[in-house]
Amino acid sequence: MFDNANKLEKITSLAKRRGFVFSGSDIYGGFVGSYDYGPYGVELANNIKKTWWKRIVNEEVNIVGLDSAIVTHPKVWEASGHVDGFSDPLVECKECNTRSRADHLLEEIGVEADEKMSVVDLNALFSKNKGDIKCPKCGQSNFGQVSNFNLLVKTNLGNFSDDWAGEPAYLRGETCQGIYINFKNVLDTTRVKVPFGIAQIGKAFRNEIAPRQYIFRKREFEQMEMQMFVTPESEMDTYEDWKKKRWQFYLDLGFKEENIRWQNHKNLVFYARAATDIEYNFPFGFKELEGVHARGDYDLTAHQEATGVSLEYLDPTTNEKYIPHVVEASVGVDRTFLAVLTEFYDEDELGGETRTVMRFPRELAPIKVAVFPLLRNKPELVEKAKEVFTIVSKHMRAEFDDNGNVGKRYRRQDEIGTPHCVTIDFDTLGENPEHLDTVTVRDRDTGEQERVKIEGLVEYLQG
Repeated sequence: MFDNANKLEKITSLAKRRGFVFSGSDIYGGFVGSYDYGPYGVELANNIKKTWWKRIVNEEVNIVGLDSAIVTHPKVWEASGHVDGFSDPLVECKECNTRSRADHLLEEIGVEADEKMSVVDLNALFSKNKGDIKCPKCGQSNFGQVSNFNLLVKTNLGNFSDDWAGEPAYLRGETCQGIYINFKNVLDTTRVKVPFGIAQIGKAFRNEIAPRQYIFRKREFEQMEMQMFVTPESEMDTYEDWKKKRWQFYLDLGFKEENIRWQNHKNLVFYARAATDIEYNFPFGFKELEGVHARGDYDLTAHQEATGVSLEYLDPTTNEKYIPHVVEASVGVDRTFLAVLTEFYDEDELGGETRTVMRFPRELAPIKVAVFPLLRNKPELVEKAKEVFTIVSKHMRAEFDDNGNVGKRYRRQDEIGTPHCVTIDFDTLGENPEHLDTVTVRDRDTGEQERVKIEGLVEYLQG
């Protein structure tokens, strides 16, 4: 077991060194709140999305997928309430003009400020604690008044259109609005019946005042969201059902139960019947990972009123008409990515040496198997290793590696979380007739090695 101190620093260092995460616009000195996923990072992120989609869509009989546009008609965001009510509390330092989130500054001195707290209440807290609150840039305690700062990101896309009369367009602040405005399209073109769900994975954008905590809070991020459309009377039962399903999702991935917890919302928005978060124990403490919400009929009703298009559902059995209620499960790809890095990062001793190892479950591991020739300067070994690579790469994400000695290759693969390494040696070529056409397979977690026949290698690795 390793010392948990500086864990975030260790994770970010490994993520940069091994090509998981790069600072956005790195050669220009970086860009606050922006990060790029490198060769192994994109594989991990894709596997997270595939695993979520498999659980949410493929394994459920009544959930379908959607990929809606990032830029929608601006009226969508007026109807949803984002234009007037989607904001964070901003406060500006009078000494250096640095803008910060008021609730974050309060958190740093141990004062709890709920995200739904009003500006009036935040100003009162600021006034009460003004001597203790310091500007993160200049260290002074001279702040202006807390005010609301709208998080929608404006774009000039479409502003040349006379039809919009100069209204701004927005990059979507969340992906679920695309689901709501396509509710009728999905209902009319598929065989779904209430209760049914629509799932979507996609980019969203927020004009964050002060992005922080690595990839936990970004201005451009990706969401995985599912909206269940249910009868009014079944909303709370569905809510409880999805709480259980989403909790189990993390346990099935291998998360330790002590690293996740429920946190109910203390101040519900006016339309919600219930809302809770699954929080994960990140290196900086327990923070929101996923939200499960019972949203009532607010969303479809708002878009129906704004457009005049009926979004009522006609029950084919009872002939009753009603606006379906919504139960939502929403989680960020980036936060899940960071939780996965945190959960499966480990340091141990193997063969008398200390090593860093990412103990990813196989379904999330960026590379499933690495194939090595024992020596890179022996053409017969390299050729055979490439043959084996060709065999396994048709079935799983594989990597061919002949750089450095085998021990160093093992360490590299441990750090990117590869479950198995396959080595082709002279016994493979028949130097030991008993081992002809076999390879050495090394297990990441135990370091144990086993001879396996090439003809059964894929089945062995998949098992």
